[in-house]
Amino acid sequence: MPEPNKKKLDLHRREMPKRSPEVRRRNFNEVALGYPVETAVEEALRCLNCPKPSCISGCPVEIDIPRFIQCIAAKDFAAGIRVIKEKNCLPAVCGRVCPQEEQCEAACLLKKRGGQIAIGRLERFLADWEAAQGEREIPPVPSPTGRKVAVVGGGPAGLTVAGDLIRLGHAVTIFEALHKMGGVLVYGIPEFRLPKAIVHREVDYLRRLGVHIVTDFVVGKTRTVDSLLEEYDAVFIGSGAGLPWFMKIPGENLNGVYSANEYLTRMNLMKGFLFPKFRTPIKEHKRVGVIGGGNVAMDCARTALRLGAEVRIVYRRPREELPARAEEIENAEEEGVIFDFLTLPVRYLGDGNGWVNEMECLRMKLGEPDASGRRRPIPIEGSEYRLPVDAVVCAIGNSPNPLIAATTPGLEVGKNGNIVVDEETGKTSRERVWAGGDVVTGAATVILAMGAGRKAARSIHEYLCSL
Repeated sequence: MPEPNKKKLDLHRREMPKRSPEVRRRNFNEVALGYPVETAVEEALRCLNCPKPSCISGCPVEIDIPRFIQCIAAKDFAAGIRVIKEKNCLPAVCGRVCPQEEQCEAACLLKKRGGQIAIGRLERFLADWEAAQGEREIPPVPSPTGRKVAVVGGGPAGLTVAGDLIRLGHAVTIFEALHKMGGVLVYGIPEFRLPKAIVHREVDYLRRLGVHIVTDFVVGKTRTVDSLLEEYDAVFIGSGAGLPWFMKIPGENLNGVYSANEYLTRMNLMKGFLFPKFRTPIKEHKRVGVIGGGNVAMDCARTALRLGAEVRIVYRRPREELPARAEEIENAEEEGVIFDFLTLPVRYLGDGNGWVNEMECLRMKLGEPDASGRRRPIPIEGSEYRLPVDAVVCAIGNSPNPLIAATTPGLEVGKNGNIVVDEETGKTSRERVWAGGDVVTGAATVILAMGAGRKAARSIHEYLCSL
C-alpha cells in the first residue's frame, strides 16, 4: 500500500473520457467511457487515506471507500472489488448513476480545496475491471438457516435486501412484476447512461449466490402479501414508485402526451428505440417538449433527441435550481437539448384529430421565498405564448402504485400512498412485513433505496435469528 498523508496535495481531479456530442446524439451507446487503468491509479493515488474518513459516512450503504481506493493505488484490483462487494452488490450500477457529488464525494476532505476524489468513477472502474476478467468470484454462502424471505420488487432496494440476506444463510425469493429484473434500472434509465447488460450482470451475480427470481409476478394480483406470509417468514416490499404524476391541465388526454414512465418504458424495456426491429409502437416525433428538471427529464429529452426530434426542456425555475445532476445537464446541453427556464405549461392544444400540436406556456419570475426557502416562481401577467410540439413528456414525479396497499389490510400508508415505516428498521405497521426504497420515500436515488434495503435486511435478520 502507498504511504499515506506524506505527499503533496494533488487537486487535479482526473476527467473521464466520453463520446463526442456529435457522435453520441445519433445513437444509444453509453456516453461515459470509464477510466483506463493508468488514469484510475493516478486518481486513486490522490486519496489522502484519511485516518478518520468522512466519505464512508456519506455513503448510504457504508462502503469502506478509502480501503478500495488504496487497493487501486496498489494495483490490486481484485482486492478492491472484494472490498466494495462487502457492502454493495451493484457496484457497476452505482458507479454510473449514484449522485456521488452529493454523497461520498461531498464529504471528501479535499472538497474544501476543490479537488475531491472521483469516488464513483473509481467504483465503476473496479466493477468494469472485474467484468472484463470473465468469471467472477462468488463468495462463500453460510449453511441454510431454514428461514425464508419473500422480496417484492426487483429494483435496487429489493436486490440489496436479497443480496444481504442470502449471504446470511436465509433463503430469498424475489417477485418482480415485469418480465425483466432491475426495476427502474432497466425501465427508467436509458441505455446511454446505464447499459442493460450491466444490470443483467449484477442480477446474475445474485442468482449465482442462490437468490431465487420469479418474474411476471404481480404481488397484489398474482398473490397478496398475506398469501406470501403463509409461506415465508418475512416479506420485504420494495416495489418502487410507478404511479406517474401529471399537472392536471387541459389537454393532457391528447395523443402524444406521455408520462415519463410510459415514454421511458417503451424506449428502454420494450426497445422502442430499435423500431421497426422491435415493434414497440412509437411515433417518430419531430418536436418534443419535456416538462420537469430532474434526471428523469434529462433522460427523456436525450432519448427524444436521439430519435431525431428537436427537444425543449420546460422548467418553471431558473437553471441553477435544476434538480438533475450537473453532468447530466451538461451532457444534455452539449447534445443540443434546448432549455426554456422560468416557463410553465398551462394547457396543451390538439390538431383536431386527437393529437397534441401546441403547448401554451407562461413566462415566470421569482417572487418571495416559500416554505422550502427557495424563491417561489410566479407567472408574469400577459406573457402567454405557444410552442409547436407533437409530443409532450411529463417528468414531474411519481408516487407508489396503490395495488399492494389496497390488498394488504392493516398496512399504514401516507398521504401520497407511500408505505409508512420505522426509519431505522424499515418495519411497517404489519407484523413480519418490511419496506424500503421509493415505495416509502417516493422517487429518490438508487443508492438511497439500497441504503434503505440494507437497514431492512439487518432488521429482518435480527427477527429471523429470534425465531
